[in-house]
Amino acid sequence: MIADKTPTIATICSHSALQIFHGAREENMPTLGICTKDRLDLYSSFPKAVPDDFLVIDEFPQVLEANIQSKLTAQNSIVVPHGSFVEYVGPQKLINDFSPPIFGNKHTLEWESDRIKERKWLERSGIRIPKEYENPADIDRTVIVKFSGAKGGRGFFLANSQEEFQSKISGRENEEYTIQEWAMGTRYYPHYFYSPLRGRLEILGFDRRDESNIDEYYRVNQGEKSFVVVGNKPLAVRESLLPQLYKMGNNLIKSSQQLFGPGLFGPFCLETVCTDKLEFITFEISGRIVAGTNLYPHGSPYSFYYYDEPMSTGKRIAREIKTAFEQGQLENITT
Repeated sequence: MIADKTPTIATICSHSALQIFHGAREENMPTLGICTKDRLDLYSSFPKAVPDDFLVIDEFPQVLEANIQSKLTAQNSIVVPHGSFVEYVGPQKLINDFSPPIFGNKHTLEWESDRIKERKWLERSGIRIPKEYENPADIDRTVIVKFSGAKGGRGFFLANSQEEFQSKISGRENEEYTIQEWAMGTRYYPHYFYSPLRGRLEILGFDRRDESNIDEYYRVNQGEKSFVVVGNKPLAVRESLLPQLYKMGNNLIKSSQQLFGPGLFGPFCLETVCTDKLEFITFEISGRIVAGTNLYPHGSPYSFYYYDEPMSTGKRIAREIKTAFEQGQLENITT
């Protein structure tokens, strides 16, 4: 990067890009949208969230091509990863084959997408996690079968026995998957932000997810249940639960610093269930901005306790990049 030139905030036009561009615009930071031709009209249509410039490509994996990376570098880009970015390009390729600086620790993407590493990370953090089954023959209760990657729940299914598992996994046996006990409770998705510049963990909001037909399944109770995420709902939590949630986020940061220094920083989310005993079971980590933050383009009920102004996660990212640039610390917030 050119150290004395204002960095450009760049991302793929998908997932949380509108919020990222809007937040950067509010911080007067230049923006670049990496966009496919079929999405250009949409991402040009929001006056307050349109990027300053577009880098138009045919398909998103092209960001790995040398000429595309050169264009990103020439614009002094800092690339903000999100779920679609990781899914379309792949965490290992972002780590090994992508040279422009990424906001946050890109090794986090490897630890969140590898189920074995993710479980080790959660265990090291002292966070309660669901039971896992290595052998389908050991299934003794309702389980959920999850496939690796940021797929938004696509293809996940429930099973109550080895026989049901075998019938539903048919044709996908060679894919990477995890068999996990089904955790009963209310789904909570806390949105965190850890700033290495301030040494502070912030809780910026919460959401729940609408998942295709599973939330309305009780109406007919027939057909296959689907967990494909189709939207998000805002959530205000019982305040007595906040100490648990804050400790979980803090522990995750501390363990990440031990496992893959400099560890986790920037936005992240824990995907949890709150049981009727008011205990949290965590089943996934998202080590980057999540779509649930899109509910709060002008901040959440929690962000107001940190800032005397509207503060979305997208704006918080831009503020961190802007502050690091002004303080000459961009190397401390990028990899």
